[in-house]
Amino acid sequence: MALKCGIVGLPNVGKSTLFNCLSNAKAQAANFPFCTIEPNVGVITVPDERLTKLAELVKPQAILPTTVEIVDIAGLVKGASKGEGLGNKFLANIRECHAILHVLRCFDNDNVIHVDGNVNPVRDKEIIDTELQLKDLEAVEAKLKKFEKQAKTGNDKEAVKTYAVCLRLKETLEAGKSARACAIDEAEYAYIQDLHLLTIKPVMYVCNVDEASAKTGNKHVEAVKEAVKGENAEILIITAQMESEIASLETYEEKQLFLQEMGLEEPGVNKLIKQAYQLLKLQTYFTAGVKEVRAWTIEKGMTAPQAAGVIHSDFEKGFIRAEVIAYQDFISLGSENACKEAGKLRVEGKEYIVADGDIMHFRFNV
Repeated sequence: MALKCGIVGLPNVGKSTLFNCLSNAKAQAANFPFCTIEPNVGVITVPDERLTKLAELVKPQAILPTTVEIVDIAGLVKGASKGEGLGNKFLANIRECHAILHVLRCFDNDNVIHVDGNVNPVRDKEIIDTELQLKDLEAVEAKLKKFEKQAKTGNDKEAVKTYAVCLRLKETLEAGKSARACAIDEAEYAYIQDLHLLTIKPVMYVCNVDEASAKTGNKHVEAVKEAVKGENAEILIITAQMESEIASLETYEEKQLFLQEMGLEEPGVNKLIKQAYQLLKLQTYFTAGVKEVRAWTIEKGMTAPQAAGVIHSDFEKGFIRAEVIAYQDFISLGSENACKEAGKLRVEGKEYIVADGDIMHFRFNV
């Protein structure tokens, strides 16, 4: 399952620097607006200590972590919804992503130009929000116009429901709120799924701070927290420049020493990837054998056949059963055979809901 997160923000807030920390692809990072014109794309691994521990026990020929695709989208500006600053193209890039990582500048530095002259992350957030909301409003109004006649006659029940959901969305967006603030249940979402709304996507606000604020944040971060407290959104504090320094270190030992000196437990980019995973309600199961130990991404609540289908569609079609070992049991007992002997290997059927960290082997017949 390909997870795609788009990094957005005003020009010069640290998006490309953050992208460079996350990915081996090197975006140009310079002190002027519109440094990124085409979206840079990088595929990065999701850090998971469980995969490492499993590999230590199984000693496979290969270790395959799950991955996240990160898209560095060029800086949006006021008027993007109307095409300003190549806005339409950038908004199309966001539409293709599953989640938005909204980078906000939360540091003061006279040597780094701000596109609006001074540092104000709440204002910056509102500029981007407004542009995305305006684009969504445009799409919602077009759909309302399309279904208006059918809805008013009342003969087409589906048209009536579609019109009602779109009307609520229109009211939300016109109030200056994002679509994710509108109460829409799963059944109703089917009526507006084709709109691919930008502001309905899960969002994480990434507060890019100076080194001194890496652990505790600062007044800018507090202002952001206050501004987003009514939203269903995540907040992460990160120092993009420091993360860039950590990423440039060659060995694991050097990185750990740097983190210790800074009083940090792990790189901020690791937290970002893990939180992005949570944001999208994803989880991991593992397959473990001598050829490979591998992590697989699934949506929370998936059944065993659906999880098998992530490996190959034939696994889901011909699913017979799943042999399952809980991660903690495998680690405590040390091997699959030991788990079998201790009665910790379970056989599960089509209704089984996969738990995060399950080690699974599928039996199927096509």
